Amino acid sequence: MKVVVAGSAGQLGTAIVRTFAAHAEVVALTRRDVDLADGAAVEARVAVERPDLVINCAAFNDVDGAEERAVEAIRVNAGAVRAMARACRDAGALFVHYGTDFVFDGGAARPYAEDDEPAPQSVYGCSKLLGDYFAADAPRHYVLRVESLFGGVKRRSSIDRIADAMLKGERARVFVDRTVTPSYVEDVVAATRTLVDAGAPHGLYHCVNSGETTWHGLAVEIARVLGLDAELVPVRVADVPMRARRPQYAALSNDKLRRAGVEMPAWQDALRRYLATRAA
Repeated sequence: MKVVVAGSAGQLGTAIVRTFAAHAEVVALTRRDVDLADGAAVEARVAVERPDLVINCAAFNDVDGAEERAVEAIRVNAGAVRAMARACRDAGALFVHYGTDFVFDGGAARPYAEDDEPAPQSVYGCSKLLGDYFAADAPRHYVLRVESLFGGVKRRSSIDRIADAMLKGERARVFVDRTVTPSYVEDVVAATRTLVDAGAPHGLYHCVNSGETTWHGLAVEIARVLGLDAELVPVRVADVPMRARRPQYAALSNDKLRRAGVEMPAWQDALRRYLATRAA
C-alpha cells in the first residue's frame, strides 16, 4: 500500500506517518513539498504519486487569524481538500480528512451527532465545513471530526499549556463554561487505521474520546493525575476578547464511530496515558 500524508510535520501528521509507515510505503508531504493554497499543485502532486490512500492532516488552524486571512484559510481548508479529493477520485484512492467541532454554533444541550445541522460562527469554521463537503468528491472517503486535539511530539495544545503552568507552580486560567470532548492524537490515529483496515462504511464520523467536560473539569483532572495542588483561575467565555467566536458547547458524540466497530476510550483514560508519556 502507498500512502500520501499531507501535513506530515504537524501534531497529528507525525503520528499518522509513524503508524502507517510500519506497514505501508508512506510519502510524507509538508508545506515545503507542496503549496496547499495552490489547488492545481496539490492535485498534480497526488496524481503523480498515484497512492492507494491519501490522509490529509494539513489545515489552517489559526482560528482568530482566519478572520483577517479568510482567502488563505479557505484555500487551505477547502480548496486543497477539494484538490486532494478529486485526485483520489481519479486515482481510485481512499481519502481521509480531518474536520472540527467549530462547524457547530455551540447552542446545543447534548453532544452533536453527525447529522446535526452545522452552523459555523467563524471564518475558520466555515472554511472547515467547506472542506467536509469537498472531501466527498472522493467516492471513497472518511471525514473524521476531532476536537481539542492533544498529544503527539509537539506539546502545544491547551492541555499542555495548563499542565505546564501547574508544574511551574503558576496559576492556570481555564474556561468554566466551555464544554468539549478532547481528542487524544494516539486514539485518533488508532481509530483511523481501524476504519481503513476494516473497510468501514465511508462517510462522516466524530472521532473524539468518550465523555464531555468543561476546561475547568479537565484542569481539575490534570491536577489530580499529576498529584498537584493547582491554583485554577475560572474564566468565562464572555470575559475573554477573541476575534473569532468559538462554540461554547462543543461536545461531539462518537456513537456512530462505535457502531462502526471503533470504541474510543474515555477522555480521562486518554489524559492519564498522555500525562504518563510527558513524565517519561
